[in-house]
Amino acid sequence: MKQASLLIMFLFVCVWTSYAQNERKFVRQGNKYFEAAMKDTTRLDTAQFNKAEIEYRKALEKKPDDAKWDFNLADALYKQMKFEESAEKFREIAGKTTDKTDKSRALHNLGNSLLMNNKLDESIAAYKDALRNNPQDLETKYNLLYAMNMKKKQEEEQKKQDQNKDKDKDKNQDQNKDQNKDQNKDKNKDQDQKNKDQQNQNQQQQQQQNKISKQNAEQMLQALENNEKKIQDKVKKIQALKAQSKKVEKDW
Repeated sequence: MKQASLLIMFLFVCVWTSYAQNERKFVRQGNKYFEAAMKDTTRLDTAQFNKAEIEYRKALEKKPDDAKWDFNLADALYKQMKFEESAEKFREIAGKTTDKTDKSRALHNLGNSLLMNNKLDESIAAYKDALRNNPQDLETKYNLLYAMNMKKKQEEEQKKQDQNKDKDKDKNQDQNKDQNKDQNKDKNKDQDQKNKDQQNQNQQQQQQQNKISKQNAEQMLQALENNEKKIQDKVKKIQALKAQSKKVEKDW
């Protein structure tokens, strides 16, 4: 709460009070509550501002088109940190009034409401619109610079976060690459083992084929030897028969 109070003190909210003798009692009572809450600069007295809001609403029920009372109602909403409601009300006031000074005040407080709701781009636009209607307003200039500085800091912080995300992304990609490398390495290792097993199998098959071929060759050689032996036996028999025939003739 202390931090919020300090920030609100920096924003220099424009308050539009009315002391005319013909003001209704509700407005006078609302102003008393508002001023009483503003006296305590150590804290934000939302209870007193709420009482002021109630009195201003009572006054507006009697006179809905009174711009001054409407402005004070919006300011009471802002002081209670009802920033959505106050922004809507200040925007409505700025759209209705044709007086440049009044429009500048409404746009100034619209910028404050948007700023407190962390709508920096919209608040900067509201402050710029306020300065177009009142270029000499130092409070609006200060708040504009304050909002622009906040935006710059947020952008720098966002940039750092994006850089950290990119670093984490690159790190994850590197980890995935390393993991893929390991997986590919294991895959290549498995493939090499498969190739080696296939090569061994082929060698075994080749050896088996070579073994069969040798057996066939031995069988063929054996067959040839057997045939040669048979042929030689036949030749010997023929030669023996011829020799015997000669002897018989000679003996004859």
